[in-house]
Amino acid sequence: MPELNEQTDHFAKNWQQQLAEAFTDIDELCAYLNLTALQLPIAKEAAKTFALKVPKSFAEAIEKGNPDDPLLRQVLPIRDEMRDYPGYSANPVGDLEAANAAGVLHKYHGRVLLINTGSCAINCRYCFRRSFPYADLQLGKEKEIGALRYIREHADISEVILSGGDPLLLSDERLQRLFRQIAGIDHVKRIRIHSRLPIVLPARITLGLLDVLTQSAKPVVMVVHCNHPNEITERVAGACRLLKQGGIVLLNQSVLLRGVNDKAADLIALSERLFEHGVMPYYLHLLDKVSGAGHFEVGEAEALALVRHLQAELPGYLVPKLVKEIAGADAKQRVL
Repeated sequence: MPELNEQTDHFAKNWQQQLAEAFTDIDELCAYLNLTALQLPIAKEAAKTFALKVPKSFAEAIEKGNPDDPLLRQVLPIRDEMRDYPGYSANPVGDLEAANAAGVLHKYHGRVLLINTGSCAINCRYCFRRSFPYADLQLGKEKEIGALRYIREHADISEVILSGGDPLLLSDERLQRLFRQIAGIDHVKRIRIHSRLPIVLPARITLGLLDVLTQSAKPVVMVVHCNHPNEITERVAGACRLLKQGGIVLLNQSVLLRGVNDKAADLIALSERLFEHGVMPYYLHLLDKVSGAGHFEVGEAEALALVRHLQAELPGYLVPKLVKEIAGADAKQRVL
Protein backbone atom coordinates (compact mmCIF):
# COMPACT_ATOMS: atom_id res chain seq x y z
CA MET A 1 0.00 0.00 0.00
CA PRO A 2 1.47 3.42 -0.90
CA GLU A 3 2.33 5.75 1.94
CA LEU A 4 -0.24 8.44 2.74
CA ASN A 5 1.10 11.81 1.75
CA GLU A 6 0.06 14.95 3.64
CA GLN A 7 -2.70 15.76 1.16
CA THR A 8 -4.20 12.26 1.10
CA ASP A 9 -4.01 12.04 4.89
CA HIS A 10 -5.94 15.29 5.24
CA PHE A 11 -8.76 14.17 2.98
CA ALA A 12 -9.12 10.90 4.87
CA LYS A 13 -10.41 12.96 7.82
CA ASN A 14 -14.07 13.72 8.39
CA TRP A 15 -15.57 17.04 7.44
CA GLN A 16 -15.48 18.47 10.96
CA GLN A 17 -11.76 17.75 11.22
CA GLN A 18 -11.17 19.28 7.79
CA LEU A 19 -13.13 22.36 8.81
CA ALA A 20 -11.02 22.72 11.96
CA GLU A 21 -7.86 22.58 9.84
CA ALA A 22 -8.89 25.39 7.47
CA PHE A 23 -6.27 28.05 6.81
CA THR A 24 -6.85 31.12 8.97
CA ASP A 25 -3.36 32.61 8.72
CA ILE A 26 -2.28 34.44 5.56
CA ASP A 27 1.38 33.45 5.86
CA GLU A 28 0.52 29.77 6.26
CA LEU A 29 -1.74 29.86 3.21
CA CYS A 30 0.96 31.59 1.16
CA ALA A 31 3.57 29.07 2.26
CA TYR A 32 1.26 26.21 1.24
CA LEU A 33 0.82 27.83 -2.18
CA ASN A 34 4.54 28.53 -2.65
CA LEU A 35 3.92 32.27 -2.70
CA THR A 36 5.48 35.14 -0.79
CA ALA A 37 3.84 38.28 0.52
CA LEU A 38 5.95 40.29 -1.94
CA GLN A 39 4.13 38.63 -4.85
CA LEU A 40 0.68 39.62 -3.55
CA PRO A 41 -1.12 42.85 -2.57
CA ILE A 42 -1.93 41.38 0.85
CA ALA A 43 -3.71 43.47 3.48
CA LYS A 44 -3.61 41.94 6.94
CA GLU A 45 -5.74 44.88 8.08
CA ALA A 46 -8.54 43.60 5.83
CA ALA A 47 -8.30 40.20 7.54
CA LYS A 48 -8.89 41.86 10.91
CA THR A 49 -12.34 43.07 9.84
CA PHE A 50 -13.23 39.94 7.82
CA ALA A 51 -11.06 36.96 8.69
CA LEU A 52 -9.29 34.67 6.26
CA LYS A 53 -10.81 31.18 6.20
CA VAL A 54 -9.96 28.62 3.51
CA PRO A 55 -10.46 24.85 3.79
CA LYS A 56 -7.56 22.78 2.51
CA SER A 57 -9.96 21.06 0.12
CA PHE A 58 -10.39 24.43 -1.62
CA ALA A 59 -6.73 25.44 -1.29
CA GLU A 60 -5.76 22.20 -3.02
CA ALA A 61 -7.51 23.46 -6.17
CA ILE A 62 -5.51 26.72 -6.22
CA GLU A 63 -2.53 26.61 -8.60
CA LYS A 64 0.63 26.73 -6.54
CA GLY A 65 3.02 29.54 -7.39
CA ASN A 66 0.35 31.52 -9.26
CA PRO A 67 -0.41 34.89 -7.59
CA ASP A 68 -3.22 35.52 -10.14
CA ASP A 69 -5.09 32.27 -9.58
CA PRO A 70 -8.86 32.96 -9.80
CA LEU A 71 -9.64 30.83 -6.76
CA LEU A 72 -6.99 32.57 -4.67
CA ARG A 73 -8.45 35.95 -5.62
CA GLN A 74 -11.78 34.93 -4.08
CA VAL A 75 -10.32 34.30 -0.61
CA LEU A 76 -7.17 36.39 -0.15
CA PRO A 77 -7.51 39.68 1.81
CA ILE A 78 -5.92 42.42 -0.33
CA ARG A 79 -5.37 46.17 -0.16
CA ASP A 80 -8.25 46.98 -2.51
CA GLU A 81 -10.65 45.94 0.26
CA MET A 82 -9.57 48.97 2.26
CA ARG A 83 -10.70 51.42 -0.44
CA ASP A 84 -14.05 53.20 -0.37
CA TYR A 85 -16.19 52.74 -3.48
CA PRO A 86 -19.20 55.01 -4.11
CA GLY A 87 -22.53 53.27 -3.59
CA TYR A 88 -21.10 50.42 -1.49
CA SER A 89 -22.43 49.71 2.02
CA ALA A 90 -22.58 47.11 4.79
CA ASN A 91 -26.21 46.25 3.92
CA PRO A 92 -26.33 46.21 0.11
CA VAL A 93 -29.45 44.07 -0.48
CA GLY A 94 -31.73 45.26 2.31
CA ASP A 95 -31.56 42.13 4.45
CA LEU A 96 -31.77 44.09 7.68
CA GLU A 97 -34.99 45.80 6.64
CA ALA A 98 -36.49 42.44 5.60
CA ALA A 99 -35.72 40.72 8.91
CA ASN A 100 -38.56 40.46 11.40
CA ALA A 101 -38.68 39.78 15.13
CA ALA A 102 -38.89 36.03 14.53
CA GLY A 103 -35.50 36.02 12.78
CA VAL A 104 -37.11 35.40 9.39
CA LEU A 105 -36.16 37.30 6.23
CA HIS A 106 -39.41 37.71 4.31
CA LYS A 107 -38.45 39.69 1.20
CA TYR A 108 -40.35 37.97 -1.57
CA HIS A 109 -43.89 36.63 -1.90
CA GLY A 110 -44.26 32.92 -1.16
CA ARG A 111 -40.85 32.26 0.34
CA VAL A 112 -38.93 33.04 3.48
CA LEU A 113 -35.27 32.74 4.34
CA LEU A 114 -33.93 31.45 7.65
CA ILE A 115 -30.46 32.49 8.81
CA ASN A 116 -29.61 29.14 10.37
CA THR A 117 -26.03 29.95 11.32
CA GLY A 118 -23.52 32.74 10.99
CA SER A 119 -20.67 30.37 10.19
CA CYS A 120 -19.24 29.39 6.79
CA ALA A 121 -16.60 26.89 5.77
CA ILE A 122 -14.92 29.59 3.68
CA ASN A 123 -14.84 33.38 3.81
CA CYS A 124 -15.34 34.69 0.29
CA ARG A 125 -14.07 38.26 0.05
CA TYR A 126 -17.07 39.42 -2.01
CA CYS A 127 -19.66 38.04 0.46
CA PHE A 128 -22.65 40.35 0.70
CA ARG A 129 -23.17 39.28 4.33
CA ARG A 130 -19.58 39.91 5.43
CA SER A 131 -20.86 42.59 7.84
CA PHE A 132 -24.16 40.91 8.75
CA PRO A 133 -25.15 41.03 12.48
CA TYR A 134 -25.45 37.27 12.84
CA ALA A 135 -25.46 37.43 16.63
CA ASP A 136 -28.82 39.19 16.48
CA LEU A 137 -30.52 37.28 13.66
CA GLN A 138 -29.24 33.71 13.38
CA LEU A 139 -31.63 31.02 14.60
CA GLY A 140 -30.83 29.66 18.01
CA LYS A 141 -33.37 27.25 19.49
CA GLU A 142 -35.59 30.02 20.85
CA LYS A 143 -35.64 32.00 17.60
CA GLU A 144 -36.23 28.80 15.65
CA ILE A 145 -39.49 28.27 17.55
CA GLY A 146 -40.58 31.80 16.69
CA ALA A 147 -39.58 31.40 13.04
CA LEU A 148 -41.57 28.19 12.65
CA ARG A 149 -44.57 29.85 14.29
CA TYR A 150 -44.29 32.72 11.81
CA ILE A 151 -44.24 30.28 8.87
CA ARG A 152 -47.29 28.42 10.23
CA GLU A 153 -49.19 31.68 10.57
CA HIS A 154 -48.53 32.78 6.98
CA ALA A 155 -50.33 30.42 4.63
CA ASP A 156 -48.89 32.16 1.56
CA ILE A 157 -45.41 30.77 2.33
CA SER A 158 -44.77 27.81 0.04
CA GLU A 159 -40.97 27.60 0.25
CA VAL A 160 -38.52 27.78 3.15
CA ILE A 161 -34.92 28.67 2.28
CA LEU A 162 -32.14 27.64 4.65
CA SER A 163 -29.24 30.05 4.45
CA GLY A 164 -26.59 31.60 6.62
CA GLY A 165 -23.63 31.46 6.89
CA ASP A 166 -23.96 27.96 5.56
CA PRO A 167 -26.81 25.72 6.75
CA LEU A 168 -24.86 22.54 5.99
CA LEU A 169 -22.59 23.40 8.91
CA LEU A 170 -25.50 22.36 11.13
CA SER A 171 -25.31 18.79 12.38
CA ASP A 172 -27.34 16.08 10.68
CA GLU A 173 -29.47 15.84 13.82
CA ARG A 174 -30.26 19.57 13.85
CA LEU A 175 -31.12 19.53 10.15
CA GLN A 176 -33.32 16.47 10.55
CA ARG A 177 -35.23 18.09 13.42
CA LEU A 178 -35.76 21.25 11.39
CA PHE A 179 -36.95 19.25 8.38
CA ARG A 180 -39.43 17.35 10.52
CA GLN A 181 -40.81 20.58 11.95
CA ILE A 182 -41.20 22.10 8.49
CA ALA A 183 -42.84 18.86 7.28
CA GLY A 184 -45.70 19.53 9.70
CA ILE A 185 -46.60 22.80 7.94
CA ASP A 186 -48.99 21.83 5.16
CA HIS A 187 -48.71 24.97 3.04
CA VAL A 188 -44.91 24.67 2.71
CA LYS A 189 -44.22 22.78 -0.52
CA ARG A 190 -40.41 22.84 -0.74
CA ILE A 191 -37.23 23.30 1.27
CA ARG A 192 -34.37 25.06 -0.47
CA ILE A 193 -30.79 24.93 0.83
CA HIS A 194 -28.18 27.50 -0.22
CA SER A 195 -24.72 26.06 0.41
CA ARG A 196 -21.13 26.46 -0.71
CA LEU A 197 -20.04 23.32 1.16
CA PRO A 198 -20.45 20.81 -1.69
CA ILE A 199 -17.90 22.96 -3.57
CA VAL A 200 -15.46 24.01 -0.86
CA LEU A 201 -15.81 21.16 1.66
CA PRO A 202 -17.19 18.18 -0.31
CA ALA A 203 -16.51 15.81 2.59
CA ARG A 204 -19.67 17.27 4.19
CA ILE A 205 -21.77 15.27 1.70
CA THR A 206 -21.89 12.13 3.79
CA LEU A 207 -24.26 9.18 3.68
CA GLY A 208 -25.75 10.47 6.93
CA LEU A 209 -26.53 13.84 5.37
CA LEU A 210 -27.96 12.13 2.30
CA ASP A 211 -30.31 10.17 4.56
CA VAL A 212 -31.56 13.41 6.10
CA LEU A 213 -32.11 15.01 2.69
CA THR A 214 -33.69 12.03 0.98
CA GLN A 215 -36.00 11.22 3.90
CA SER A 216 -37.43 14.75 3.91
CA ALA A 217 -41.22 14.79 3.57
CA LYS A 218 -40.87 17.93 1.44
CA PRO A 219 -38.92 18.06 -1.83
CA VAL A 220 -35.41 19.46 -1.36
CA VAL A 221 -33.71 21.82 -3.78
CA MET A 222 -30.02 22.58 -3.23
CA VAL A 223 -28.45 25.68 -4.71
CA VAL A 224 -24.67 25.38 -4.65
CA HIS A 225 -22.28 28.26 -5.22
CA CYS A 226 -19.47 27.74 -7.72
CA ASN A 227 -17.79 30.59 -9.60
CA HIS A 228 -15.02 28.98 -11.64
CA PRO A 229 -14.56 25.58 -13.33
CA ASN A 230 -11.34 24.95 -11.39
CA GLU A 231 -13.41 24.68 -8.22
CA ILE A 232 -14.93 21.43 -9.53
CA THR A 233 -12.34 18.91 -8.39
CA GLU A 234 -12.86 15.16 -8.45
CA ARG A 235 -14.02 15.28 -4.83
CA VAL A 236 -16.53 18.02 -5.65
CA ALA A 237 -17.76 16.04 -8.66
CA GLY A 238 -18.21 12.98 -6.43
CA ALA A 239 -20.21 14.99 -3.87
CA CYS A 240 -22.49 16.34 -6.61
CA ARG A 241 -23.01 12.85 -8.02
CA LEU A 242 -24.06 11.55 -4.59
CA LEU A 243 -26.59 14.36 -4.19
CA LYS A 244 -27.93 13.83 -7.69
CA GLN A 245 -28.25 10.09 -7.17
CA GLY A 246 -30.21 10.84 -4.01
CA GLY A 247 -32.78 12.71 -6.08
CA ILE A 248 -31.79 16.18 -4.90
CA VAL A 249 -32.44 18.94 -7.44
CA LEU A 250 -29.09 20.72 -7.89
CA LEU A 251 -28.78 24.29 -9.16
CA ASN A 252 -25.79 26.61 -9.22
CA GLN A 253 -25.49 30.31 -8.61
CA SER A 254 -22.34 32.26 -9.40
CA VAL A 255 -21.27 35.82 -8.79
CA LEU A 256 -19.66 37.63 -11.71
CA LEU A 257 -16.26 38.71 -10.37
CA ARG A 258 -13.50 40.80 -11.90
CA GLY A 259 -10.35 38.71 -12.24
CA VAL A 260 -12.16 35.47 -11.42
CA ASN A 261 -14.77 34.59 -14.04
CA ASP A 262 -15.12 37.69 -16.22
CA LYS A 263 -14.04 35.84 -19.38
CA ALA A 264 -16.59 34.06 -21.57
CA ALA A 265 -14.38 30.98 -21.88
CA ASP A 266 -14.39 30.46 -18.10
CA LEU A 267 -18.16 30.86 -17.83
CA ILE A 268 -18.71 28.44 -20.72
CA ALA A 269 -16.39 25.88 -19.12
CA LEU A 270 -18.17 26.37 -15.79
CA SER A 271 -21.60 25.63 -17.26
CA GLU A 272 -20.30 22.57 -19.10
CA ARG A 273 -18.54 21.19 -16.02
CA LEU A 274 -21.55 21.78 -13.78
CA PHE A 275 -23.89 20.00 -16.16
CA GLU A 276 -21.44 17.11 -16.52
CA HIS A 277 -21.86 16.46 -12.81
CA GLY A 278 -25.61 16.95 -12.55
CA VAL A 279 -25.82 20.64 -11.61
CA MET A 280 -27.90 23.08 -13.67
CA PRO A 281 -26.61 26.65 -14.13
CA TYR A 282 -29.22 28.90 -12.54
CA TYR A 283 -28.11 32.43 -11.66
CA LEU A 284 -25.17 34.62 -12.58
CA HIS A 285 -25.34 37.50 -10.13
CA LEU A 286 -24.02 40.96 -10.65
CA LEU A 287 -21.94 41.83 -7.60
CA ASP A 288 -23.86 42.96 -4.53
CA LYS A 289 -22.29 46.28 -3.56
CA VAL A 290 -20.98 45.39 -0.13
CA SER A 291 -18.21 47.47 1.41
CA GLY A 292 -14.81 45.88 0.80
CA ALA A 293 -15.73 44.22 -2.51
CA GLY A 294 -15.72 47.07 -5.04
CA HIS A 295 -12.63 45.77 -6.83
CA PHE A 296 -14.62 42.71 -7.95
CA GLU A 297 -17.29 44.66 -9.83
CA VAL A 298 -18.01 43.92 -13.49
CA GLY A 299 -20.19 46.57 -15.11
CA GLU A 300 -23.65 45.75 -16.40
CA ALA A 301 -22.81 46.43 -20.06
CA GLU A 302 -19.81 44.10 -19.89
CA ALA A 303 -21.89 41.46 -18.10
CA LEU A 304 -24.56 41.63 -20.81
CA ALA A 305 -21.92 41.16 -23.51
CA LEU A 306 -20.55 38.11 -21.69
CA VAL A 307 -23.96 36.46 -21.38
CA ARG A 308 -24.75 37.14 -25.03
CA HIS A 309 -21.49 35.35 -25.85
CA LEU A 310 -22.69 32.41 -23.74
CA GLN A 311 -26.01 32.41 -25.60
CA ALA A 312 -24.16 32.15 -28.90
CA GLU A 313 -22.00 29.24 -27.71
CA LEU A 314 -24.23 27.19 -25.40
CA PRO A 315 -27.68 25.61 -25.52
CA GLY A 316 -30.19 27.78 -23.66
CA TYR A 317 -30.47 25.46 -20.66
CA LEU A 318 -26.75 25.96 -19.92
CA VAL A 319 -26.95 29.77 -19.89
CA PRO A 320 -27.52 31.11 -16.37
CA LYS A 321 -29.93 34.00 -15.84
CA LEU A 322 -28.06 37.27 -15.35
CA VAL A 323 -29.64 38.93 -12.32
CA LYS A 324 -29.09 41.67 -9.79
CA GLU A 325 -30.63 42.26 -6.41
CA ILE A 326 -32.07 45.65 -5.53
CA ALA A 327 -32.96 46.43 -1.92
CA GLY A 328 -36.73 46.72 -1.52
CA ALA A 329 -37.62 45.12 -4.89
CA ASP A 330 -40.21 42.34 -4.88
CA ALA A 331 -37.91 39.87 -6.71
CA LYS A 332 -34.41 39.56 -8.11
CA GLN A 333 -34.17 41.70 -11.23
CA ARG A 334 -33.51 39.87 -14.49
CA VAL A 335 -30.84 41.68 -16.52
CA LEU A 336 -30.79 39.07 -19.30
